[in-house]
Amino acid sequence: MVLSASHRLRLRTQLLRVIATASSLAALSAMLDPDRTAEAFGVFLVGVNGYSQFYAIYVGVRLATAGLALLAARQGDQPILGDLTALFLLAQPLGRLVAAFAIGLPQGLLFVVSGIELLAGLALLLLRPQGKPLSP
Repeated sequence: MVLSASHRLRLRTQLLRVIATASSLAALSAMLDPDRTAEAFGVFLVGVNGYSQFYAIYVGVRLATAGLALLAARQGDQPILGDLTALFLLAQPLGRLVAAFAIGLPQGLLFVVSGIELLAGLALLLLRPQGKPLSP
């Protein structure tokens, strides 16, 4: 099935908005209850540095992803912004894949989250406007 350029753009914009919402909610969850969120992902927070690192990743990076996704959704004619959002998403399952060689694949909720990140990132790249390989 071949999608028209306007349909691809509409789907990509909707996906970017979903990504922004999900990333924002994940960051909010981490801010409101860091211990419970960390426990759900198998992370144990110890001391100031442990919490600081958790907030950097689970709040800071998630909010940056959300902001980038929102900006990309508003600037649909600039595919590079959506591509950068996809790279932010795909970097996480890639890092977990590297870790899988040393300690195994993630389990439980983290395995599901990894699959969602992978699918969303690949979908953004597949919905990229055609004919603009390196355009900003």
